[in-house]
Amino acid sequence: MNPRPLFTIVTALFAAFTLNIQPAAQADTFGTSGNEFTIDFVSVGNTSNLADTTGYGAVPYEYRVGKYEITQDAITKATASGMANVTAGAWTGSQPAAKISWYEAAAFVNWLNTSSGKTAAYDLTFSSGSWSMNLWSSEQAWTAGGTNLYRNKNAFYFLPSENEWYKAAYYNAAGSNYFLYPTASNDAPTAVASGTGAGTAVYDQPFGQGPAGVDVAGALSSYGTMGQGGNVFEWNESASDGANNSASEDRAMRGGIWFFPEDYLRSSWRGSNAPTSEFGSLGFRVASAASVEAIPEPGTWAAAVLLAGAAGYSRWRKRKVS
Repeated sequence: MNPRPLFTIVTALFAAFTLNIQPAAQADTFGTSGNEFTIDFVSVGNTSNLADTTGYGAVPYEYRVGKYEITQDAITKATASGMANVTAGAWTGSQPAAKISWYEAAAFVNWLNTSSGKTAAYDLTFSSGSWSMNLWSSEQAWTAGGTNLYRNKNAFYFLPSENEWYKAAYYNAAGSNYFLYPTASNDAPTAVASGTGAGTAVYDQPFGQGPAGVDVAGALSSYGTMGQGGNVFEWNESASDGANNSASEDRAMRGGIWFFPEDYLRSSWRGSNAPTSEFGSLGFRVASAASVEAIPEPGTWAAAVLLAGAAGYSRWRKRKVS
């Protein structure tokens, strides 16, 4: 037996498991009987990526981000399942949950965590009809990629930080560059009212039309997200200055809306609003820590492949000697 075919197979398998290969979207289920809903997530890897020329997008860990914006239906069903003091209501059904403050979006995320037995992401308090937030201590705070006093270190679901949101929207999952638009292209997308056609996005439409359903909001990003350009603006977790050291500071927002022009879809555009702000054109999506089931540890799989290859080679050598 020639050992080279075995060596070739081992090398190929090792390469496959150590590259940043993205798995298919996963659906996590929430809610009680009769009010279940799912959130589809796509995985974002490429952990060695650098920031774009805008200064955003570097994320040194694997994570997941919602394929779609959160729907009004999800808010309605979460409320029926016990979530309190979170309202939206600008739109219906599969349209985005909008007219929702940053605090309410964060409270929805907390409910996703606590209703599934996980740690709340944000230290929120609801009193006298309004939400407020405290910072986590440095010992309790998220530290991957830098200390984030907004997010608990044990949170599984969270609002995407500006870097997490930006990377999912604009980074090329197959390379080392960024796209100008979140449709995996440097060419301006074609403006549409709804649909999933390549090179399309929901923008430059009549104001009275309203946003599209989140699953018909244009072409996908390189990682497989939809609607990060157009449809509605989206809250980011991050403070407008990125420091996350003031609970009441304005929060970043990105993405463009259905009745604005294409320059709001570009990677160069960003805005901010007070966390108490509510607009019918402002919604959000959810991110999460990387799922062990969705993304096997490359080192574990690579080690298994190498051990199997070494064992096979050792058996071949023994047969040759004898």
